[in-house]
Amino acid sequence: MKLLESLSPYWQSIQAKLFPWLEEELGFLSSKLKQVVTTLELLRVESHVRVWSGYVGRPADDRCALARAFVAKAVLNLGTTRMLLDRLAVDISLRRICGWERKSQVPSESTFSRAFAEFAAEDLPAKVHEALIVETQAQRLIGHISRDATAIEAREKPVKKTKEEKKKIKAKRGRRKKEEPPPVPEPTRLERQKTMNLNQMLEDLPKACDVGTKRNSQGYQESWIGYKFHIDTADGDLPISALLSSASLNDSQVAIPLATMTASRVTNLYDLMDAAYDAAPIKEHSLSLGHVPIIDLNPRGNKSLQQALEAEALAGRSLNFCYPEDMRYHERSAAERVNSALKDNFGGRSIRVRGHQKVFCHLMFGLLALSAHQLLRLLSP
Repeated sequence: MKLLESLSPYWQSIQAKLFPWLEEELGFLSSKLKQVVTTLELLRVESHVRVWSGYVGRPADDRCALARAFVAKAVLNLGTTRMLLDRLAVDISLRRICGWERKSQVPSESTFSRAFAEFAAEDLPAKVHEALIVETQAQRLIGHISRDATAIEAREKPVKKTKEEKKKIKAKRGRRKKEEPPPVPEPTRLERQKTMNLNQMLEDLPKACDVGTKRNSQGYQESWIGYKFHIDTADGDLPISALLSSASLNDSQVAIPLATMTASRVTNLYDLMDAAYDAAPIKEHSLSLGHVPIIDLNPRGNKSLQQALEAEALAGRSLNFCYPEDMRYHERSAAERVNSALKDNFGGRSIRVRGHQKVFCHLMFGLLALSAHQLLRLLSP
């Protein structure tokens, strides 16, 4: 209710004052252009852009207009910067909405590329998204946070493992001698995360492009080259926080830092996760935050569950390992809808940049547009 109270006057102001004024100035606005306007007005991305003063030499182009253009690119689901420039060249309304009066004022493609690199280095879209969530959701009590990851294909070569990493993976052959002490196992990443702060956990996560493999809904293995995008989604299909990791990283390794980020922004009651997150440290961390973890059970290493799975498979039925009393687990479908919307409607499939920093920036511009869309959807008549 507080969300509606805070945004309703804003929405009424746009409907009653801004749109009529814009249509008088620019002419007819399509539904997509209206979506661009409302998204830009809600995000106010220009207030987060660092504007340099005292340039030596040739002045830089207006970074505020460039940032607005990248948000518009995500809203319009334009695959490349070249497509955005072509649209700006012919669409006077879009050009003026972004901040350029004349076609000659629109920067070149190389200037867009340099500006995007600056935004990626500063984590601009991630900062804008955090400010949006804190401003609109900090006073809201959220019922469920659905945690999930989605594959992100990238156009770059996967990083090869070093010799030291291969030695760690390769186990020592043969039986241990009697006089040799048993090897001390190294602490797992989940165990190390218990003693780390958020920055240390983020630094410890692998971020290089590599090969990921997962089992799809039909039971077949599929692989991709790129990354994994991990998202925490609140009720109403609203993304709260997100992280980008290497494609080969198991989903469970990102659960604790992602939950820590989400807890610093909003208050929620339940954490919903699939069987990939079925680990004791994740449950303990969720409980320490005052949440109730609802995690689907993983049959791996559990003989009784494996036998039940085989019996159900022979009978032609599927077995749900989630606790039967936790019907709340079905709310986790919100994560699937957000992943699908990001890829289909906000540029999640059109990755043309390389490197973790730039790929994350591209995805966060799309997540920004998606978050604004979900917030305003609640207020649409």
